[in-house]
Amino acid sequence: MMERGETNPERYKTLLSTEGSLKAIFRIVKAASSGRGLERVFITGVSPVLMSDITSAYNVAKNIYFEPEFNDLCGFEELEIKAVLTQIGKECEFEEYQIRQALNLIRAFYNSYCFSEFGTQQIYNPTLALYFFESFQKGCCYPRQMLDDNLAMDLGKLTYLSRLPNGRAIIWQALNGSPPLAMSLLANRFGVDQMLKTTQSNQFIISLLYYLGILTLDGKTEKLKKLRFKIPNLVVRKLHVEHLLAMLLPIEPEREEVRLLAEEFYQSGDLQPVCDFVEQRYFKVFDNRDYKTADELTIKTAFATILFNDVWYIMDSETPLERRFADLTLLIRSDFRQLPLYDFIIEFKYLKLSDVNLSGAELQKLSITKLEALEPVKEKLVEAKQQLLDYQSRLEAKSDFELKLQLISVVAVGFDRVVWRTVSKR
Repeated sequence: MMERGETNPERYKTLLSTEGSLKAIFRIVKAASSGRGLERVFITGVSPVLMSDITSAYNVAKNIYFEPEFNDLCGFEELEIKAVLTQIGKECEFEEYQIRQALNLIRAFYNSYCFSEFGTQQIYNPTLALYFFESFQKGCCYPRQMLDDNLAMDLGKLTYLSRLPNGRAIIWQALNGSPPLAMSLLANRFGVDQMLKTTQSNQFIISLLYYLGILTLDGKTEKLKKLRFKIPNLVVRKLHVEHLLAMLLPIEPEREEVRLLAEEFYQSGDLQPVCDFVEQRYFKVFDNRDYKTADELTIKTAFATILFNDVWYIMDSETPLERRFADLTLLIRSDFRQLPLYDFIIEFKYLKLSDVNLSGAELQKLSITKLEALEPVKEKLVEAKQQLLDYQSRLEAKSDFELKLQLISVVAVGFDRVVWRTVSKR
């Protein structure tokens, strides 16, 4: 239905016409399973869009993908992943801690899919896991790129969804993770005619993101027991980040400038050039609706899209540290710890213009020194410092490495100014 990011509905409708090949195939299967020699039929990889449009040709199917006993049918459990990594580790003469590091890496990039609201087992993407195993076994090292480009989802589908009213807001909320995306019921079927409408419900957008594997189930909300959704892992998060960055900065030279600024930050720990870019360029693409709902999560997501890197780092948002959660962590991958890079914990704070009793124009005239001297800004920096020092001790206690850790607090005042400070480690 989509080629090179563009829809081709007429070709799709031709395939589904009375004499179209798809309808003919399903009509034959239906007839054969009605007492003509075909006893059982098991079909995978058929989207709700297709099933909706061929109901007259195949209206005897029963959907089983929400049933808990089939939750792990098409993925690997962690015990299976660990068993393979252990076997490869023995062949490569790795120590136990190296096998543990490999498991931590593959868990961050490929795990956390769940397809049943009653499922308790999170599963790994099998195609990507096999891609990792092949590289790991051949060279006794990780693949440099955790997502094989041949396996990447067509970004055109994300582009389509983000252009719908509220589409960008849903993708942004998915990256924030708070409040979690939630709804009472997944849409089971929606035809191509519905997909071509210019206005879609949140249920349609979230459901399609789920069926595309861009979101996965994440339990239920406490109060109303709605289905909750999340981005499953770093491979999928990368798709969200790259798409959002391309949408906010559509000119490639700007995105290349951002990549270079991020690379300098990884090596120096100096966040000022990134903050300057955010103030002067990035904030300009936000509109008034973004400003009304802005908070520290908005600022965190903006910086996360700029700083995201899955070649050298494992980036985690809301990293759990003994019942506390760090805003953003960037930990160097175990296979690149010899590079001249830093590990980071970054804590974000947000102040409205009314909190500092200044207009945007007045803020723009302040030097960084005067901006830092504003009492509300000073209070936020102190608050962030206390949190960062606490996160530091918790993270170092659970790490297998001696971390090259930089603690950074960031305070944004409206969509106008950003203050950052390196926190001295204990």
